[in-house]
Amino acid sequence: MKYTVDKSVFELNPDIKFGILVGNDIKNSDTRPEDEERLRKAEAKMREKTKPDEIRELKNVKLYREVVKKSGINPNKYPPSVEAMFKRIVKGGQLPVINALVDLCNAVSIEKGISLGGHDLKDIHEDLEVRYSRKGDVFLPFGSEEYEDVEENELIFTSGNIVQTYKWLWRQSELGKLTLDSKHVFFQLVGFEYEEGSSLYEAMKDIEELIINRFQGNCTKYLVDINNQSIEF
Repeated sequence: MKYTVDKSVFELNPDIKFGILVGNDIKNSDTRPEDEERLRKAEAKMREKTKPDEIRELKNVKLYREVVKKSGINPNKYPPSVEAMFKRIVKGGQLPVINALVDLCNAVSIEKGISLGGHDLKDIHEDLEVRYSRKGDVFLPFGSEEYEDVEENELIFTSGNIVQTYKWLWRQSELGKLTLDSKHVFFQLVGFEYEEGSSLYEAMKDIEELIINRFQGNCTKYLVDINNQSIEF
């Protein structure tokens, strides 16, 4: 299977980088006390460091918003999902406990301030691509059973014509959601720098460690950027 980022995406920001991990033979479980503890500590630390009116100025969030706006999507109406998540946390809310894989991915996303999505590969049957939408693309909203047509010329993450993430980083599909039965998972992280100490590098390292040590799976890692716009896995 291929994963490709269309060259038009790099015209929005040539520094954008996609960190890809493919985890296989993952053994997901209900959330353990230590898993929830990591999540709650991440939430508490974010509340201590960040005020609600500072969310949009967080480095990655600011850059996500700039890319979204440049692509033609209103980031105020359709904010990146991490922006909404961070805002909820900073205002005093807690994320619900779902399962260990989801909760620990959320913990890493909060700790590193980065967009991080996991997609169950059992629901993905065609090549993956980040591109602008075209006629015939459809989206299955979270919790829904009916597909919706997608407007043309909007930034999406898609498998064939089945959209996995709508309006780029705004909403994830019902297809590919992580459950207790998820065994083979495609992780997509989005950053703008990749060196030791950067949010993308460190978050990818954390997810790799979780796949191997917490979930007893195996993992392959890739970096997709302006110089390497397609991978096969």
